Amino acid sequence: MRDVLIVQNAASGGPRRLGEWLTEDGLELEVVRAFEGAAVPEELGERALVVLGGGYLPSEDGRAPWLAATRALVREALDEGRPYLGVCLGGQMLAEVAGGLVKGDAGEPENGSTAITLRPEAAEDALFHGLPEVVTAIEHHKDAVVELPPDAVWLAETESCPYQAFRVGAAAWGVQFHPEVWPERILEWDDRGFDLAELHRRALLDEPSATPVWREVARRFSEVSRNS
Repeated sequence: MRDVLIVQNAASGGPRRLGEWLTEDGLELEVVRAFEGAAVPEELGERALVVLGGGYLPSEDGRAPWLAATRALVREALDEGRPYLGVCLGGQMLAEVAGGLVKGDAGEPENGSTAITLRPEAAEDALFHGLPEVVTAIEHHKDAVVELPPDAVWLAETESCPYQAFRVGAAAWGVQFHPEVWPERILEWDDRGFDLAELHRRALLDEPSATPVWREVARRFSEVSRNS
C-alpha cells in the first residue's frame, strides 16, 4: 500500500509540484483520477490523504458522484488521526465534514498570486510554524468556507476570504489557495474577463519567495505522514 492517497477531482487539477515534492521526500503516491471514473477506495487504511481542487462544492454529488466516497475518506482520516491535506475544494470538504459551512459564490473571488497573512495560531502549527508573516500563493476560487468547524485552529487569512488555512485535530489541514501550482498554471485558465498575462506576470514576480515556503510546508507534511 502506498504512503499517500491523492484524490484528483478535475483534469486540470493534478498534484503537480506537490506530488513531485512528496515523492522527493520519499513517499509513494497513489493518484486516483476520480473525475475520469476511477473508483475512490472505500478505506484509507494507514495512508495519508490529499484531496485536490475542482469546480464543485463538497456535496455536489449530482455533478461529481465520487464526492460522497471522498467525504467518507476525509471522515475516516479525521476519526483515525490520519494526516490530511485538502486544497481548495479539498479544504472546503474538510470544513464541511468536520461541521463547518461552505457556500458557493461567497464574497469576492480571488484570482492570481495573493498575499496571505498568517495568524498568531500558526506559530504552534506543525506545518505553518516559522513561516513569513505574509506569503503569496496562487488563488482561483469563488466558493469559500464561511464558518470553521468547532474547535478548528484558524491559521491564515486574507481580507476577501478569511479562512485561507485551518487545522482540524492534530493532523488535518485545509487550505483555500493552491500551493501545488506554478505561475504557468494561470495561463491555462479560461479567459473570463481576467488579464491572464498580467496575473501571470505578477505571479512570476512572487514565485521566488513563495515557492520555498510551500516546499517547506510539503516537507513538513511528508514528515507528519511518515511519522503517523
